[in-house]
Amino acid sequence: MNRIVTVTIATVAFLASTAFAQTPPAAPAPSATIEDGANVSLEYTLKDEAGKVLESNKGGNPLVFVQGQQQIIPGLERGLAGLHVGDEKKVVVKPEDAYGPVVPNAQTEVPKDVIPKEGLKVGTALMARNGSGESRPVTVKEIKDATVVLDLNHPLAGKTLIFDVKVLGVEPPKAGPAKP
Repeated sequence: MNRIVTVTIATVAFLASTAFAQTPPAAPAPSATIEDGANVSLEYTLKDEAGKVLESNKGGNPLVFVQGQQQIIPGLERGLAGLHVGDEKKVVVKPEDAYGPVVPNAQTEVPKDVIPKEGLKVGTALMARNGSGESRPVTVKEIKDATVVLDLNHPLAGKTLIFDVKVLGVEPPKAGPAKP
């Protein structure tokens, strides 16, 4: 009888352990992929070919944009496609996929009195507005007696750019209205 009780207790213990065993946790749902229309939050450090840091938002606000809406340079946008939250990547962007080549004759001459006194130094970066009020970066190229020659090329034109990126967030594209 002792033997029957022992076997019964062992059987009950076995059945109880399997009944109360935890099921393995479900695999996490795959995170959204960077695709056209997705809202993306990104941390990045931008360097030139020599490794000099030109810009970084680490420790600050993320870069937020909508993929495929031409809100960032084309080469970086292509390099981010298919990434997920937490992914890190080095994206090398050639000038033609960034700010283009340097255009030697992209310059204009303006009266000296429209430039702030602190900007009257060759190499100074300024923000200029065109007739429609849009801002664009310009650089003081030459100072003459009554005028200043401004280089209209973007400061990063002609440069290969290296982005070290980390994807902080991806919201999938919003579903549009049903098509008839």
